[in-house]
Amino acid sequence: MPATPAEVLAAMLRSDPAGPRVTFYEDSPGPTQGERIELSAKVFTNWVNKAANALQDEWDIAPGSCVRVALPPHWRSLYWALAVWSVGATVVLDDTRADLVVTDDVEVAAASTASTVPTVLVTLAALARGAGAPVPPGAMDEARELATYADQFSPWDEASPSDAALRDGGADTAYEGVVPQRDWARGVRVHTSETALGSFLATTLAAWAADGSVVLSRGPEGAPGRAARLTSEGVTLEV
Repeated sequence: MPATPAEVLAAMLRSDPAGPRVTFYEDSPGPTQGERIELSAKVFTNWVNKAANALQDEWDIAPGSCVRVALPPHWRSLYWALAVWSVGATVVLDDTRADLVVTDDVEVAAASTASTVPTVLVTLAALARGAGAPVPPGAMDEARELATYADQFSPWDEASPSDAALRDGGADTAYEGVVPQRDWARGVRVHTSETALGSFLATTLAAWAADGSVVLSRGPEGAPGRAARLTSEGVTLEV
């Protein structure tokens, strides 16, 4: 099994760059309800590379840096986490010190910039071309600016196996252990409705390490059509 998230992503690109690896359904009430987004390994890697280039070029994020990802389980939180891991830094899921904050919450973004911590304001809507709310001064409007970064990425440095890849609830997980060991069949198609980002990241990494894919349903458990979705998406495992 590949040892790091970056190696997992590279293995998927070699195995099947065009097949679906992330399928996202938005069941939460609101303007984006009903969205369905599907990303192949190739398309997803483009998003990761753009975010990773932004991390390096704008904020010098590298091994030893900490990036707080204050986002819900979502396809956007997934590429930001992979971008942080691509530059060898630590994904922080609690409110401990960070060198950069990535969030969809305008109040969190405002508090972060007020404390002079660099901030990225993410808009979750798939077709957004700009934030739907005022962007705090000094924060990056991801929907407007991320597309300007390159699709190819080369890290300045790499994390060591013992470096912290993830910090959640004050506990660190090293790069050498951040990809879970699960006894899942090759090519597994996993459905999840995880509400905790840490659990969602673990499920996705485990599925990808088995050369599989993940279907994420976000919103109420009783959302119409969710049961039929498992069949239509070819889900082989629900967690």
